[in-house]
Amino acid sequence: MTLDKTIQEHAQKLPYALQQEVLDFVQYLLTKTEQQENAEWSAFSLSAAMRGMEDEPDLYSLSDIRTDEE
Repeated sequence: MTLDKTIQEHAQKLPYALQQEVLDFVQYLLTKTEQQENAEWSAFSLSAAMRGMEDEPDLYSLSDIRTDEE
């Protein structure tokens, strides 16, 4: 028997209110997974965009930073 069928059989034995909790938990896991994938993709995208920039010359130095105290 496949995992999804096993989960379905067990969930069907639960009272309706607990079945709703199972559904809520599954939706939470899906959302969490999607957010994690988005974060991983963002990190990869940023690292890919920045690749090679460490070899470029600096355009500004710390002395170029202006503060409100000046």
